[in-house]
Amino acid sequence: MTPEEFRTYGYAAIDWISHFLEHTREYPVLPETSPGELVDRLPRQGPELPEPFDQILEDFEREIVPRSTHWNHPRFMGYFANSSPGEGIIAEMLAAALNPNGMLWKSSPAATELEQVTLDWLRQWMGLPEGWFGQILDTASTSTFHAIVAARVHKGHKCSDATLTLYASKHAHSSIEKGAMAAGIARENVRLIDVDEEFRMRVDLLEAAIVADLAEGKVPFCVIPTVGTTSVASIDPVREVVAIARRHGLWVHVDCAYGGSTAIDERYRHFLDGVDGADSMVVNPHKWLFVPMDLSVLYCRNREWLGDAFSLVPEYLRTTGDERALNYHEYGLPLGRRFRSLKLWFTMRGYGRVKLAAMIHEQIVAAKNLAAQIAAHPDFEICAPVHFSLVVFRHRRSDEFNQSLLDAVNETGEALLSPNVLAGRKVIRLAIGNIQTNAADLAAVWALVQEKASELGGSISREG
Repeated sequence: MTPEEFRTYGYAAIDWISHFLEHTREYPVLPETSPGELVDRLPRQGPELPEPFDQILEDFEREIVPRSTHWNHPRFMGYFANSSPGEGIIAEMLAAALNPNGMLWKSSPAATELEQVTLDWLRQWMGLPEGWFGQILDTASTSTFHAIVAARVHKGHKCSDATLTLYASKHAHSSIEKGAMAAGIARENVRLIDVDEEFRMRVDLLEAAIVADLAEGKVPFCVIPTVGTTSVASIDPVREVVAIARRHGLWVHVDCAYGGSTAIDERYRHFLDGVDGADSMVVNPHKWLFVPMDLSVLYCRNREWLGDAFSLVPEYLRTTGDERALNYHEYGLPLGRRFRSLKLWFTMRGYGRVKLAAMIHEQIVAAKNLAAQIAAHPDFEICAPVHFSLVVFRHRRSDEFNQSLLDAVNETGEALLSPNVLAGRKVIRLAIGNIQTNAADLAAVWALVQEKASELGGSISREG
């Protein structure tokens, strides 16, 4: 592609993106497509010769877009949303143009040092202690895996050991179990601790489990409380968990992937109470700081603990120079590292802390208002406290009815919600988080839920 062709097609792509961002609501959130449909429509073999780029763009719009679930849609509320506003999109384009690999300081000084700067800004915004070391990884699953490996090595176990045990809430994300498995921890040694009436890890049961494991010759080494669980956005009592962990010599990693972003607003910083005493934590700016996928941040209280777990430097990566030249590959699994910090920098500068905090606050208020409307309806009930922007509710009829209701809403393409099972009952999750979501969107989704419930014959109040 010549520079002139790039200019022509680049402008065409920008025009398409601009139109898409302006008219996202006109697209169905969930596509009308069947498994294998795109596979069947595309050629069986790749092209032997170049194809016209305008044809490639046309095929993108004709074949790809209609079969995409639109996570960037303001009524995508099925999972914790990730937004892709203009600032982040432009940053992604520029990062792709520079195309650095930030494995060493020498391989990309700008990528390395911008990561240091932006993560220190974010640390300050969240009120985390001075000196915590941060690095950008792809997702919280990878960040948590790094923390588990560091915890294992810190305990003195550089290899897998059948006696090592790890603890988390029964509502903890499945990535914790996966991360433990990948780190060589037997799945039967992952203890999922029961919760209280607000779905928080019970610290009395945590301590009892640790004591019992010690008595059986196990080696408790890590506990992972969560601030904003995926299932119900519950908040584990981090400070109490840290106190127990310190008594028994366990590493504490806090999963703040969803809820951590709220700490940039001082009104919500209490949600992170106790995190300052942990050993590591993860927060995902691609969830609720409106940064495009993917960007997860792992913070660790001591950089060398990660170095002990991951530093392995072959001759071809050895460098000499100033001690300020940070080589990120020595503190994590990836060698290749994208220039992800650029989109975080663009977003932090383009909005500023005050505006980002205000947007998060508005979405929390909107979630609480919606929950109040749902609770006031005689046919529906709220199933979990609303701390953040997740509303968990259900129709008062059967589990089968709730599944049918969820399917009916999603099949319209007007919104996307997701299911869960809570206390043995089918519930519906509605997660607010897209940067474009407004009051009209929430009113429309709530009206759609009521409409579909009525069509399915779900009006209990009329029967009364």
